[in-house]
Amino acid sequence: MLHTNNPILKHKAGLLNLAEELGNVSSACQVMGVSRDTFYRYQQRVEEGGIDKSRRTADVKNRVDEATAHAVVTSAIEQPAVGQHRSSNELRKRGVLIAGSGVRCVWLRHHREHFKKRLKALEEEIAKDGIILSDAQIAALEKQDDEACGEIDTAHPGDLGSQDTFYLGHLKGVGRLYQQTFVDTYSKIAFAALYTTKTPITAADLLFDEVLPFFEKHALPMLRSLTDRGTEYCGRVEHHDDP
Repeated sequence: MLHTNNPILKHKAGLLNLAEELGNVSSACQVMGVSRDTFYRYQQRVEEGGIDKSRRTADVKNRVDEATAHAVVTSAIEQPAVGQHRSSNELRKRGVLIAGSGVRCVWLRHHREHFKKRLKALEEEIAKDGIILSDAQIAALEKQDDEACGEIDTAHPGDLGSQDTFYLGHLKGVGRLYQQTFVDTYSKIAFAALYTTKTPITAADLLFDEVLPFFEKHALPMLRSLTDRGTEYCGRVEHHDDP
């Protein structure tokens, strides 16, 4: 029985497992909608070293030199919000000649291909060495949707509350700090709490632990709450950390 966590290989493993279970290759191929040739090709690959064995191996001779790769990785820490082509252009200004596709290849090998991964690498660097952040790094860490402008008038307390999340910074030994803030648009009464994560459960914690009990104590029902529809205010109950 073959087991794999790779979603691409699960279909192949399922075909081989089904053939073993049924004891009939033709029936397994018919159920899975593949040919017998495909089945035997998968089976041969397993016998040669495993179904997840890559048919191609990376040619290290085609990789950039270590100095260039180090410059690319360092640049991803210095400017995590910059994409591969702009990063290539910035590196050229320093005399490091590498194309945008080459930058991405280096990022893939060092797990920097996504903005979130580059931010994570920056946070690890901060926690490790306590570096002084540049304007670009601070802007990347504080990146969020544009703030809404204007005023909202409501008829009575609890008619409409505004809840939002603010990134406060990185605390050594603790990690990221977020502030959940709720403001009643009528009375201007505000509630705030600090958290180390930006998830639906932290948003709900402030609401159910502080806001709703306060208004219930004063016999003022909370009718609606306005948010920026960020990830911490979206999702289904069954998918929350603590439904």
